[in-house]
Amino acid sequence: MLAFPLLLLALCYGIIIYAANGRIYEANETFLKTVPIVLSVTGIWFLIAWLGHATMIRLATGAKPLDRMSNKRVYNLLENLCIAAGMKMPRLYIIPDNSLNAFACGINESGYSISLSSGIIEKLNDEELEGVIAHELSHIRNRDVRLLIISIIFVGIFSFLAELAFRSLRFTGRKSDKDSKGGGVIVLFAIVITAIAYLISILLRFGISRRREYLADAGAADLTRKPYALASALRKISADPLIEAVESRDVAQLFIDNPKPSFHRSASWDNLFATHPPIEKRIALLEQFV
Repeated sequence: MLAFPLLLLALCYGIIIYAANGRIYEANETFLKTVPIVLSVTGIWFLIAWLGHATMIRLATGAKPLDRMSNKRVYNLLENLCIAAGMKMPRLYIIPDNSLNAFACGINESGYSISLSSGIIEKLNDEELEGVIAHELSHIRNRDVRLLIISIIFVGIFSFLAELAFRSLRFTGRKSDKDSKGGGVIVLFAIVITAIAYLISILLRFGISRRREYLADAGAADLTRKPYALASALRKISADPLIEAVESRDVAQLFIDNPKPSFHRSASWDNLFATHPPIEKRIALLEQFV
């Protein structure tokens, strides 16, 4: 996680030192003056995203509160798991979609929630649904949602900077030839370095996400003592995981399975940019303990 702010500061320093034509002393002075501004803007960006992320995620998924009286089965499963884990029950939400998926959300005890699609509730048996809920509870216990939200915010910052650098290129042509030439070189360098930083931030985020999915699978198996049940649930989920209402890739990253286009499923190079480990590998690991 420290790599994200360090990468942001390195990006700023690289652009400053290039603009200063390699004059180290001048670049260092400018960088020291810039750091408080960069950190302040980043802090404001974080605060807005941090406070509003739960609402934005629920709006993006169409999740609604799950009524206890009409869904006692789900509440009973969750309550038993929370008693076994010694933790407070998170809120339950339902996504009105016949596909099979689920995700956890929240950054503190009062805001934790688990959202389940109507399809996953209807199509999984009790043991399988228990495994899915235990997986999401493990995300909450491991503070995974908080970690992923931080990484998503940082990637959003790098994406904004890369887009800003690219868009600024068109404005350099409106200046005089001399100014345009000098400014254009700096902008081109800024585009290259922000693109590289954006790529590195994506790889960092996806690496964190993949590792946390393995940990959540292991946590669910340990909590339920039924790794075969989660393996069976994942097999069913893999057949129909796409929640139609969810268009944001950042939100889709939070789900127990983040479906990719079919032409990507067999592309090994694409695994670097996958938010989740291959679901077949997750199933195989769980079935080793059956």
